[in-house]
Amino acid sequence: MTVDAKRVVIVGGGAAGITVAASLHQRADQAIDITLIDPSEFHYYQPALTLVGAGAYPLAKTRRAEQSLIPKGVKWMRDAAQAFDPSNNSITLKSGARLDYDYLVVCPGIDLNWEKVEGLTQTLGQNGVCSNYAPDQAEYTWECLQNIKAGARLLFTQSPLPFKCPGAPQKIAYLAADYLRKKGLLKSCELHFLTHGPAIFGVPFFANELVKVAARYGIQVHYQHNLVSIDGVAKKAAFEIVGGDEQGKKVVMDFDMIHVTPPQSPPREIQSSPLANEAGWVEVNHNTMQHVTFENVFALGDVTATPNSKTAAAVRKQAPVVVRNLLHVMRGDNLEAGYDGYASCPLTTAFGKAIMAEFIYGGKVTPTLPLNPAKERWINWWAKVTGLPIFYWSYMLKGHEWFPTHNTKWEDDAA
Repeated sequence: MTVDAKRVVIVGGGAAGITVAASLHQRADQAIDITLIDPSEFHYYQPALTLVGAGAYPLAKTRRAEQSLIPKGVKWMRDAAQAFDPSNNSITLKSGARLDYDYLVVCPGIDLNWEKVEGLTQTLGQNGVCSNYAPDQAEYTWECLQNIKAGARLLFTQSPLPFKCPGAPQKIAYLAADYLRKKGLLKSCELHFLTHGPAIFGVPFFANELVKVAARYGIQVHYQHNLVSIDGVAKKAAFEIVGGDEQGKKVVMDFDMIHVTPPQSPPREIQSSPLANEAGWVEVNHNTMQHVTFENVFALGDVTATPNSKTAAAVRKQAPVVVRNLLHVMRGDNLEAGYDGYASCPLTTAFGKAIMAEFIYGGKVTPTLPLNPAKERWINWWAKVTGLPIFYWSYMLKGHEWFPTHNTKWEDDAA
């Protein structure tokens, strides 16, 4: 580190942290000392965990050593942030060490709160209780599917928003249904999708299509049903109805298999920090990604309060904005309002088919390809299974920043 180097600390070594570190290291036009804080030994490509749970992708291909992804010239501290003191430009690590900075990038991800569903931690990974939201659990989902017999009841739950990859809870439902169809078991089985929300998907354009997909498989959709407890031994799940005429009513359903989306929240150290809003999320400008109070602090990824879908695609679009604006702040230049809320969710509706849901703030549909985004297509499945993982490991995490332009005028043109 040179005497005049700017100290940049990045908290979090997931998709957001690695991408920002790589891009910033490449583009800095002055001396910068970059330190990345993350305790993880392994880095997972989380978008593929749904495919792992459906038996369509090996878990080993989702995992790489964290060390192998740290850009050259970036210091990795295998530790975690414990407390933030942005007024004094410092953080305290769980090891007890204090780290000062000139600029801070906050992207530690999101916590999975299994304990908020009564009985879940005691039965997860056994008794037909599975989840693709944890790498060490996804393979059990596939094991459960392979053991389904005629007449079985399968439940797929969706927790209250916000949570990462809002399409994942129903993607596994469709893949499970297609698997059972191929095995000749679908007509004899009973499949239920139970979501806390009032709609099957947050963007009405895609929700209209997904309702049709669920109906095609005979999946019964239950809106405003929130999972509150599981008895794995008895194979019973209890739901609370959170809206409508029956609000507050408890419903208990038997199951042979249940795929659970755990409630999710910002990490505790974020919630208790001066960086958080009342709900515990890091409050940043929705377009510049700069903290609303501390000008030398930026944040991106799942931990922010930005009202976009929490996906890797959102990180892909946010990271270049963060890097450019960090450099602007260092030079004393004006910031760019470059992030428009873009997110993408390849909704796997069958083996070999997917709907590519792309949208920005306000749920405005913004496809990249010049194709009707409502249609299930093989090319979208190929992108999900092959194209996007290659893009992630070999392009995004390397700090490359050219991306195809999504069409923000598609809805106007379609009308």
